[in-house]
Amino acid sequence: MDIQTRKIEFIQSFLKLQSEEVISKLEKILKKNQVDETSEDLKPFSIEELNNRIAQSEKDFDNGKFKTTSELLAKY
Repeated sequence: MDIQTRKIEFIQSFLKLQSEEVISKLEKILKKNQVDETSEDLKPFSIEELNNRIAQSEKDFDNGKFKTTSELLAKY
């Protein structure tokens, strides 16, 4: 059975559910899975990458390429 067929069958079963407790459990599983997938995409910088970013930030600041807190607050 392919993934699309499984999804459709799951949705059909889900729509028939009457138990709020079961729906809550499924929601928690989905939310946890989304958090897990997001955290898998995050990887720490290497020391070299971190140092490069610091150097670029300092260069940008020296060249006036930055926004003040007031500018950011006004924008957002």
